[in-house]
Amino acid sequence: MSEELGILIGVTKPDQVTFESRRPVSIGEYVILNYGIDKVLGLVEKSSISSDALGSSIRNYEEAFESKQVAAENRRDKSYKGYVRILGYVAELKKCKAILPALPPEPGTEVYEASVKDLDAIFAPSGQQWVMIGTLLRNTGVGARVDINKVVSRHLAVLAMTGMGKSNLVSLLAKEIARISGTMVIFDYHDDYSTLDMGSNNINLLDGRINPRLLSADKLAEVIEIQENASNQMHVLRLVFTEDVKQRKGDDFWDALIHAASEVGADKLYREAAAKVVDKIDDARRKFHTILDPSMTDPLALLKNYKINIINLVELTERQANIAVSFYLEELLDDRKKATRQNKGAAKSQPRFPAPILVAIEEAHVFIPKDEDTDTKYFASKVAREGRKFGLGLVIVSQRPRGIDANILSQMGSLAVMRMIQQDDQMHISAASEALSRDLIDQLTSLNPGEAIFAGQWVNLPTFVKVDEVKERKIGGDQKAVEQWSQLAALKQQAAKESSESYIPSGYIQD
Repeated sequence: MSEELGILIGVTKPDQVTFESRRPVSIGEYVILNYGIDKVLGLVEKSSISSDALGSSIRNYEEAFESKQVAAENRRDKSYKGYVRILGYVAELKKCKAILPALPPEPGTEVYEASVKDLDAIFAPSGQQWVMIGTLLRNTGVGARVDINKVVSRHLAVLAMTGMGKSNLVSLLAKEIARISGTMVIFDYHDDYSTLDMGSNNINLLDGRINPRLLSADKLAEVIEIQENASNQMHVLRLVFTEDVKQRKGDDFWDALIHAASEVGADKLYREAAAKVVDKIDDARRKFHTILDPSMTDPLALLKNYKINIINLVELTERQANIAVSFYLEELLDDRKKATRQNKGAAKSQPRFPAPILVAIEEAHVFIPKDEDTDTKYFASKVAREGRKFGLGLVIVSQRPRGIDANILSQMGSLAVMRMIQQDDQMHISAASEALSRDLIDQLTSLNPGEAIFAGQWVNLPTFVKVDEVKERKIGGDQKAVEQWSQLAALKQQAAKESSESYIPSGYIQD
């Protein structure tokens, strides 16, 4: 039996108890209670220290100073309380089942520190689907594993302030998925993953590009920046974006599109609109020649099975990136549906991806915003609803949870939440998930970089985790401005010194 930690006091409930501890207890510690049919595990969600001598009735410094001396001499003065949420019977938790006792424990029941053996069986289960992410924050000798099967089938939200470790966690998931030969697609909006070094056999780096021939007229209009309210220009583009034009490749596509628009301009009614469409096409062709590529193959064909596919969107505008991400989501979902039908003997053609895929969307508040309808939001919603049946998992990553569509966030079966200060963000997370209690939400402000609360279906129980750092990730942290300025200044001084030493005045003859 582990060391006795304290004794239950006050009113007890089947899911909540309070105990008086022999020492200060940390939020996130696990405790064991012996009652009912087996050992019961609990999580300390709140903690307090009080002093009778140093109570709130003290009126001035002198009284506080005297009371401090009294408290130091009185062993009974301090009170260390832990407020515990009951999680379930230990034996059942080891089987991934959370079964709560029907009755509350009696006051006076002893509370023990949870042993490493018990915690290891619950938080670091064996099995290929359980991958190591870090350690328990308050029990660093215990590993923290997550169920990748649940991430793919039930989706995941990674939420935190900037600089708290979101991209590191996604990189760690990618590293583990690569290790077990899984397939993942990361939409990299800020070039955070391009230097993720896991070997060329595991990484497939792609620049975000769009084949305009594969778009609808409305989406092409967005890409070449025709405004939604420009109805005449939209009409012209729909007229000229014919199947014949779509069959052209490379420069022939742009030439054919411009020629068709110019012909429509022969009609006086659309002359001005057609001229503007020609200008828009010509500008897009020039400005976005590295992004809009009518000669490229089907973008889906560039993704590779059993690799971490990183699609760099840094050169795309927000509207272009939205169209690119929505295109991939739509195509991937259709392909996984095809794979599922093939497994049932009903598919007419071969799918590109015969096994499940995990897709991660960085800056989710941009692509699936709360108050705006976007193409990505529509297809992300479909993936969130239907992905489970077809083996397409979704990871949404954001530092602004309050800006994410609540319906999609609520369908994320698992959560990794790091430091979060804004109350609006905390309330949005709390409203979207039943996996996090209010007491746990209140602890988000106290987390340090790399620390997180894991909850939902990818873990057996809500837990505080210290996430491992991915050494293979070379960039993504804050820039060290002062260090870089100092280095440049030193180089400048050295260059000036060398220049003055090499200068030979006119008429001066060296020996």
